[in-house]
Amino acid sequence: MSEIPSRTVFFVSDGTGITAETLGHSLLAQFGNTHFHQVRIPFIDTIDKARACARQIRDTAQQIAHRPIVFSTLVKPGTIDALREAADCALFLDLFECFIGPLEGELGQPSTHTVGRFHDIAESHDYQNRIEAINFAMSHDDGISKASDLVEADVILVGVSRSGKTPTSLYLAMQFGVKAANYPLIPEDFERNKLPGELNDHRDKLFGLSIAPERLSQIRQERRPNSPYASLTNCRYEIEAAQKLMRRENIRWFDSTTKSIEEISATIMQTVRIVQKY
Repeated sequence: MSEIPSRTVFFVSDGTGITAETLGHSLLAQFGNTHFHQVRIPFIDTIDKARACARQIRDTAQQIAHRPIVFSTLVKPGTIDALREAADCALFLDLFECFIGPLEGELGQPSTHTVGRFHDIAESHDYQNRIEAINFAMSHDDGISKASDLVEADVILVGVSRSGKTPTSLYLAMQFGVKAANYPLIPEDFERNKLPGELNDHRDKLFGLSIAPERLSQIRQERRPNSPYASLTNCRYEIEAAQKLMRRENIRWFDSTTKSIEEISATIMQTVRIVQKY
């Protein structure tokens, strides 16, 4: 069996590096037969830092069989030039260069080429929306919401314990400013074959998450090894009962087993018709 090829990838940014990583990951995901060793280098906002980064890239190139790949979102010409001192030993992909030029032409004005433009976000209404949504998700996790609070929710996730409701709620808050509450479906709900009463007035906001019993058992084993809660038999029962309940109550639901949190969130946004808050 042949060994999976490996490449080293640098994400270089004058800020946090999130933009470089997000765009870079989208591109690298098209090459599933290669393993990528990823190195994030944020806050490269001076020429000296850029030169130090270039030395790190050059040193790496000397130690490995293949050229490193560099995704860069630097904006200042001086730091870009300093980073490119290692251009002879790496593949450089300047993500801003791909887009800034065409945008300057279309808008009829030059880019500011200013470092740290995202700093202004902290003062924006959009940023405050996200912070408020994160606080809401954390305060309305795992069924601890008051019925009166659910009026503020944009979406209410339901599903069995450990089916992905909490991480999805937090992702919706952080990425889209969406206020998401979540409720676990528990054995008492299955016995009654009814939703918790406080959800009845918010049916248009409900969205269910399901998961394969085998995967659910694996996740629960990490939390409570060898417990009835984590047994495959119990997981099969809960998933079957939850899906039956959601169908009976006409709740839109989604099997998250093979989906990324980004895909799950995008599906929820589209299905519940939530408007992005920024």
